[in-house]
Parts: sequence; structure tokens; C-alpha cells
Amino acid sequence: MTDDRARLARVPWRRSSTRGVYANPWISVREDVVELPDGRTTIYGVVECAGAVGVLPFLDRDTVLMVGQYRYVAGGFYWEIPTGAIHGGECETDAVQRELAEEAGYEAERLTRVCAFHTSKSVMRETAAIYLAEGLREARRAADHTEFIEVRAFGFDEVLRMVLDDQIKDAMTIVAVLRAARLRGG
Repeated sequence: MTDDRARLARVPWRRSSTRGVYANPWISVREDVVELPDGRTTIYGVVECAGAVGVLPFLDRDTVLMVGQYRYVAGGFYWEIPTGAIHGGECETDAVQRELAEEAGYEAERLTRVCAFHTSKSVMRETAAIYLAEGLREARRAADHTEFIEVRAFGFDEVLRMVLDDQIKDAMTIVAVLRAARLRGG
């Protein structure tokens, strides 16, 4: 049986039907009936989101900006990088600049895309692109009406320690900080 399961591991599942369950401006939820590689069928719930971006803004080589806010679902205040959804018709870099301005009050002269990843590949369809930002200059933009954000400068080494000590919980922030540390030779 183990050999059969391994042989079928790369076979795509086939959707035989789908039904919309819920939608709002940020997410939609659907329920699919799918045929598994061995011919059985099952119900699979899928949450769909727009693509997302996250940006780690460097004030200088050793100092980064972080944003802190209360996160309703997680039930606490957390430090993280500016993040958000890509709006319809918007390219990634425009979304990065918009989120950086809305959440941190800056725009970047230079953006470097470091990676993209699936935020929760088992039930959610969302890909997040991570950027580093340098050459920051002030650029105020109206904040999202649902966000109440504190902005603070941190030493990069302190933020890396916060990630390694499990104080930072946001996946996009963890990925950004670890990728930046790797690029910096850490």
C-alpha cells in the first residue's frame, strides 16, 4: 500500500464540482468535490484570497521599520512587517509601495523581491511575495480604515532575535527576516 500511495503522490486531484459558500471583499470560501488519485471522492474546503505582499523596510543597513497592531484572529498585539493584499489590476511593486506608505509612512527608492511562498497550502489559496525596501523617504498615505498601527524602528539584529526567540509570529515577517539575514551573510 505504501508503494501505491507514493506512486500516486504526484497525480493531480480532479475537481468534479464546486459550490460557493461565502464571500466578502477580502476572501471567498468554496466547497469542492474532488476525485483523489485512487478514484475515491472527498469534499474539500478552499479559502481564496488575493495575492499578498510583505516588505521589510531598511532605514539603514542595521535598522528596520516594524509595524505593530492588534490582530483580532490571533487575539494579541504583534510586531510585523507591512503586509497586505494586492488590489485588482495592481502589480506587486505598486502594492508593496502602497502598503509601505499606508502602514509605515514611507516609500522605497529600491525594492528587492526575495521570494514568494504559499501562506497556508492545505486550505488557503494565497501566495505572498516578500520584498526588501531601501532608500526610504517619507510618503504619507491614508491608512486602511480597519487598521490602527504603531510604527517603530528596531535594530535588524534585535528583530532577528525576536524571530528566533518565537516572539514574532507572522509568517511573512519570519520569512522576510530569515531571508534578509541569509542575504546579509547571517
